[in-house]
Order: sequence, then C-alpha cells, then structure tokens
Amino acid sequence: MDFAFAAEDEAFRGEAREWLAGHVDGAQDRRTWERTLGKSGWIGIGWEVSGYGNRTATLTQQVVWAEEYAGSGAPARSGHIGEKLLAPTLLAHGTDEQKARFLPPVAAGEELWCQGYSEPGAGSDLAGVRTRATRVEDGTYRISGQKIWTSLAHEADWCFVLARTDPESRRHHGLSFLLVPMDQPGVEVRPIRQMTGTSEFNEVFFDGARARAEHVVGGEGRGWQVAMSLLGFERGVSTLAQQVGFAEELTRVVQEAVRTGAVSDPVVRALLVRQWAELRTMRWNSLRTLGGSGDAGASSVAKLLWAGWHQRLGELAMLVRGAEATVGPGDWSPSSPYELDALQHLFLFSRADTIYGGSDQIQRTIIAERVLGLPREPKGVV
Repeated sequence: MDFAFAAEDEAFRGEAREWLAGHVDGAQDRRTWERTLGKSGWIGIGWEVSGYGNRTATLTQQVVWAEEYAGSGAPARSGHIGEKLLAPTLLAHGTDEQKARFLPPVAAGEELWCQGYSEPGAGSDLAGVRTRATRVEDGTYRISGQKIWTSLAHEADWCFVLARTDPESRRHHGLSFLLVPMDQPGVEVRPIRQMTGTSEFNEVFFDGARARAEHVVGGEGRGWQVAMSLLGFERGVSTLAQQVGFAEELTRVVQEAVRTGAVSDPVVRALLVRQWAELRTMRWNSLRTLGGSGDAGASSVAKLLWAGWHQRLGELAMLVRGAEATVGPGDWSPSSPYELDALQHLFLFSRADTIYGGSDQIQRTIIAERVLGLPREPKGVV
C-alpha cells in the first residue's frame, strides 16, 4: 500500500504547522488554549459538517493535523472528550435542537465535557451500570449514583451520563444517555490521586442532580445503542497522533540508554530495535485500517498493540536507567514535593494502559466473538 500523503495534504500540513508555530504559548492555561483553537476553527475538523464554528478536513488531513499538533509542543487538550466523543454522537443520534445547543460551544472551546460511564461495579462490564435517572413531575430526570475514573471531571462543565431510567430493567435494557450540567446541586467531584502524583481521574457522585428531558440523546431507553456508537468514535485518527508521542518517548529512552551505557548490552539493543520496529508496524496498521468499513475487531487489535507496547517501553525506560530509576529528581526530604521525571511517569502511568479504555481481556473477547466467531463466554446470572 502507498502510505504517502497527497500534495494537498502536505499543503494542509504547512498551514497547520505555521498556525501552531505562531500560537503555541506555554504560558496559556488549558481552557484558554481551547478558546484559541476554537477561534481559528481547529476544533471539530473531523465532524464532516461545518456551520458550528469549525472548519472541515478530509480524513488524511485530520491525520496531518493530529500529527502536527502532537509534535508541536502544544498543551494537552482538555476539550477532546466533547470534540471527539460527544460531538460525533450528537451528529449521529442527536436532535437538531441538541446539535444547535451543544456543538457551537464545543467548537468554540467554551464548554468542556467528561464521560459518565464507568462505576465501581461496572467498568469493563458497562451493561451493569446502577446509576438511576428517575423522571419527576416537572419533566426533568433526578439522577442518583456514582461514576468513577471520570477523566477531567474536575474541569468539565457537562457530563454525558449512562443511567438506568427503567428501574425494572436488566443489563443493557432500560438505559438512557443523558446530558448533565456539572455546576448544580447534587453533583460532587472527588479527584483520585494516582501513584504518579497527578489527578486526571475522578469520582463523581450524583445525589438528586437534574437533567432536562430534552437532553436525552436518542430517546429514553436507547442509551445502550447510543453509548456503543460513541465508543466506536473513541479510536481512529487519535491513535496516529498518540504514536507521535510514543516516538518522542522512545527517543528519550534511546538517549537514556546511550547516557547510561546500557546501549552496549546486546539484549538492550535488541529490545530498543524491537520497540522501534513495532511502532512502525503500528503506524502502518493504523493507516491501513483508517476509514475502513467498520471491522468490529480493528479498534480492539489497535488497543492491544499499543497498550502492551507502551507498557514494555516504560519497563525498558527503567531497565536502561538501572538503580537510579528508583530515585526521583527532588532531594526527597520530608518537606519536598512528590516528583517524577518524564520516564518515571511513563513507567508508572503505563501500568494502567492494559486496563483503561477496555482491558486486554475485553479486547480479546471482542476479537474472539465478533471476528473469529468463537462461542460467547457464558454470562453469570444478574
């Protein structure tokens, strides 16, 4: 296959690179940066339709933008959940009123979103959600329950919540997809401190919080179909951008191996070469499957590949550093803050790669059942 970009894609690359070079400013906070992106129409270029304050781009141009962004040193995005997950879901399942209300603020970088899916007893088994949404006399829904591992909930203005609107329902029946404002009574966000020292994830407690009836996407009781559609948008172009970051991390590990002298070990050299070769293979596989016909196993294969690869890179980063990998950059006195350098953070955070976003076991089950046609695993009695 020809993996080269066309002339018009390279022209688009030049435009993207020039804009990023003129606007990336490390002094900007993440919310301000979202508004900067929005003013120039760079949010929502993958929506396939314009008119919401966004520009549009072909699939290959979306890849170009994602790669240029990843390599530009621009701030980490805080609006990607609204842009990459909620917006395509509304375009597929939302009413005209829902699109008109929610898409322009996402495109402008004015409203940030989080995802209310996982619960303490329903992570990979999403059909087991227990959060309830009860219709009350004023026409709204009263929401009660707990969500966990909610990325960026402490920054979000809104949350799309999968909740059970039929109290007699079981499993994937009787669920609804609700759009819930975070700034209201009955919503409590508790950041979860990770072993990296950061708190990207949160617990979210709903105790009588409200959602309007017109903010149910896809209709009451169709939450499972909408939720599964959203998960289909979770991987794709973003995987290629992710690989740009992976390449930068691999370069740092190679440099560290040279600095410590570990590169002289033939076993270490073989491991470094393997990481490089597997990363190239992941890129080619991502390009090959980009915009495909919806192979049920493609995204699961991609997740299995990069999650394991990234974990092994973190382990290799510690191997090439040796004993000093256990010592942080600070003086480690009782009064000093908890600090990690980039490679230590890589090692610790990547331990979760094979769990979040669907564990390796879940991905293998999807491939076995939906692609290979093997018998389904027996389900326990609920």
